[in-house]
Amino acid sequence: MNAQKGFTLIELMIVVAIIGILAAIAIPQYQNYIAKSQVSRAMGETSSVKTSVETCLNEGKTATGACALGITASNIQTTKVNDAIQVAATGLNGADLTETTKIVASFDNSAAATLKKTPSLVTWTRVADGSWGCVFKGEAKYAPAGCPVTAPTVP
Repeated sequence: MNAQKGFTLIELMIVVAIIGILAAIAIPQYQNYIAKSQVSRAMGETSSVKTSVETCLNEGKTATGACALGITASNIQTTKVNDAIQVAATGLNGADLTETTKIVASFDNSAAATLKKTPSLVTWTRVADGSWGCVFKGEAKYAPAGCPVTAPTVP
């Protein structure tokens, strides 16, 4: 009598079913992880602009085009300072800087589809006393630590 060699069809089907179940769970979790990491990245990219805004305000360089904000090109988000899109090529502020300056990152280009669909925003707002606050507009599961969520609005 010869020993059995190989796998039966049932055994192979069980392995394929297990792999399918794992993939059905893992792929959405990975997509959520990517979206959350992109929100954290946008928060970090726009956070660095706060220092430049503070320097410009302290030096009195508040007029449009008077201050280099150091904004770099990003493949996942567009940065606006006081509602003016910032062009990374010039690096200068596209709008007057004030004591209540807003820095907003909106997701586009290579950002996760769920961030573009909502749409999601990371907003830094300066108040007159010099402190900054962060608010995330989008799905709560993507919100970074230290940036509370506001409800998304449907366009």
